[in-house]
Amino acid sequence: MVTIRCPGQLFQNIQAIIFDKDGTLASSEAYLRNLAQRRARLIDAQVPGVQGPLLMAFGIDENRINPAGLMAVGTRLENEIAAAAYIAETGKDWVEALQLVQAAFSAADRQMLKKAQETPLIEGALELIQKLANAEVKLALLSSDSATNVDEFVEHYNLQSYFQVIFGVNQQYPTKSNPQLLQHLSVSLNVLPQHMLMIGDSQVDLEIAIQTCMAGCIVFTGGWTSALSSKSPAAKCTISRFDQIEIG
Repeated sequence: MVTIRCPGQLFQNIQAIIFDKDGTLASSEAYLRNLAQRRARLIDAQVPGVQGPLLMAFGIDENRINPAGLMAVGTRLENEIAAAAYIAETGKDWVEALQLVQAAFSAADRQMLKKAQETPLIEGALELIQKLANAEVKLALLSSDSATNVDEFVEHYNLQSYFQVIFGVNQQYPTKSNPQLLQHLSVSLNVLPQHMLMIGDSQVDLEIAIQTCMAGCIVFTGGWTSALSSKSPAAKCTISRFDQIEIG
C-alpha cells in the first residue's frame, strides 16, 4: 500500500488507481470536437436545420467542448440516442431516425484517422503511470469509450505492461458506471474499494468513486480548455498537472 499526496489532500493505504481515458490520460478535445462537427454536418445534409441543435446537444460551442457534455462523457450509444431524438422531432419514425444517425456516425468514423493516433498521452501521464507501477500500485483503465478504442489506445502507446485491468463499454456493460462492471473491476484487481482511488475529469468519475465507496477521486482539469467544476464531496483534490501527485 502507498500514500498518495496531492494539494490539500492525503490518501493513505492505496493499492489500486483507476484512470479515466479521454480528458485524463488522452488529449481528446480536438478529436472529439472534429468528430462531433462531422457527425452533425452529415446528419444535417439529410435533415436540414438540425446541425446547430445537434452541436449544442453534443456540448460543442464554437471551438470549445463542454468537458461535462454528451460528447465528452457520453457513450457512443448515448450520443446516437440523443441525436436520433432530434431527428424524430422532425417527424421521422424512431427506427428511421436511429438508422439515419447510425449511418452518419459510421460515415464520420470513416472520415477520421484512428482515434488512438489522434489522442496523444497528456504531458506527465506516462511518467505518473510508471511511478505508480514501480511502487507496485495496481492500475486500471475505465472509460466510456468503446472497448475497441480503449484497447487500441493502450496498444498504440505501449501501456499494456502497466495496466492490470482495461475496460471500455460494450453490449454487456453499456456504461462505465454500470454496477456490474464496477464490481467486476474490484474483483479483477483483487482490491477492496476503500483501497482504490479514481483519477478522472468528469462528474461521472466522481459518482463512480462515491458509488463504489472508494478512498476518493482526484479531479484532473488539464485535459480540456474548459475545466470541470464540481463541489462534490468526492472531489477531495483537484490538479491541473500530473506532477502535482506525489507517491509515498
